[in-house]
Formats: sequence, C-alpha cells, structure tokens
Amino acid sequence: MKTLGLIGGMSWESTLPYYRFINEAVGRRLGGLHSAKLVLYSVDFAEIERMQRDDAWDEAGAHLADAARTLESAGASLIVLCTNTMHKVAEAIEASVAIPLLHIADATGVAVRQAGLRRVGLLGTRFTMEQAFYRDRLQARHGLDVIVPDEADRDTVHRVIYEELCRGRFLDAARTEFCAIIQKLVDGGAEAIILGCTEIGLLVRADDVTVPLFDTARLHAEHAVAVALDVRPEG
Repeated sequence: MKTLGLIGGMSWESTLPYYRFINEAVGRRLGGLHSAKLVLYSVDFAEIERMQRDDAWDEAGAHLADAARTLESAGASLIVLCTNTMHKVAEAIEASVAIPLLHIADATGVAVRQAGLRRVGLLGTRFTMEQAFYRDRLQARHGLDVIVPDEADRDTVHRVIYEELCRGRFLDAARTEFCAIIQKLVDGGAEAIILGCTEIGLLVRADDVTVPLFDTARLHAEHAVAVALDVRPEG
C-alpha cells in the first residue's frame, strides 16, 4: 500500500470526510482491521481564502507546493489535494515534487463517463464554475459538456460555500436553494450534477434531486485508494 499525502484544511469540514472515505475504501478492499497509510498537511484556510480573494494565485501555488514537499519528505508516494478550487494551482504543486498529484477532475470525469453520461451541470466556487482550469480539463480530457448556473445562482452557490458550508453550517434553506439551482441545470439539459466543491456533498444528497450526483470528495478519495493499492476503481 502506497502512502497518501493529503493537503487538507480547505476547508477542514470536507477534509474530515476525506479521511473517512479513504479508510472506508481501504476497509472494503482489504477487509479486517486494515486502514490507510497517509500523512496530512492541513493548511490555515483563512490564509488560502485571502490569496483567492486577492487573486494571488502564484502565492497560493507556492504555499501548497511547500505543503506537497513536506508530505513527500514525510514519506508520501502520492499527493491528494482535498479541494476542487485549489486545483487551479495543480501545475505548481506537480512541478515541486517527484511524486504524482492525483487530480480531482480526472477522478470525477472518469466516473461520469463510466456512468454513460456526457452533459453535466457543475456547482462549486465562482473560481471553479467560471475559470477554465477545471471545466476545460473535464471537456478536453474526458469529453464532457459542462454547463454552469447563471450569474445570480453562481453568486448564491459561492456565498453559501464560504459563509455557511466552510463554517460547518448546513441549513435547510441552503439545501432548498441548491436543489432549485440544480433543477434549473437539469431543465437546461444536464444529465447529472458534479458537486465541484468538496463541502457540497455535506449539504445535498442523492435523494434531494432527480439526477445522479457526483460527489468529487468521495470520488477523489476512492480513486486515491485504488491507485495506492494498485487496483481497479470500484464500480
């Protein structure tokens, strides 16, 4: 079993499920008392959020590259960046270490295509929904047709993520808003929804909506286990 190196804390609310998803997947694969070999570098999200807000992506990339080097020095064989948005600086991380970064969009794109789907709605932070680093990877590498909410709904999703979900507040009102936004995407032709922020899966569940949900945190964690154990992905 390879040792996973997790860069977490963005936010810690979703890093907790990552740990559980990874260990549950190892348990299913190996049985008994087996659990994952991993090391975790948890950042102070307030610092990262300030860099996002200030458009200081080079600074953010250097910060997370330093975290990756620390994990590599601690014995990690693979890097798992436990966030969607910060994959904007994936190249800076990859350039800083000799070990692979397992990209969250790839784990998600593979799962969507294996399900026989192509046109998907994407929810996430404004950075993830609006910038090219994430949508283009899903389109170019996995052949997905990605649609996002309109501007007002993007504002709602972004606000709820930072003001509520990252602070551990999972409110019925927000769930209702998200389900309405998802239904608009479905009405616009989305066959499924990618929960492209690792906290959204803590708010919206499969039985809340009428189309499949792809929880990026769970998919990323389970892909990491498959790579660490050198086995085929489940499903």
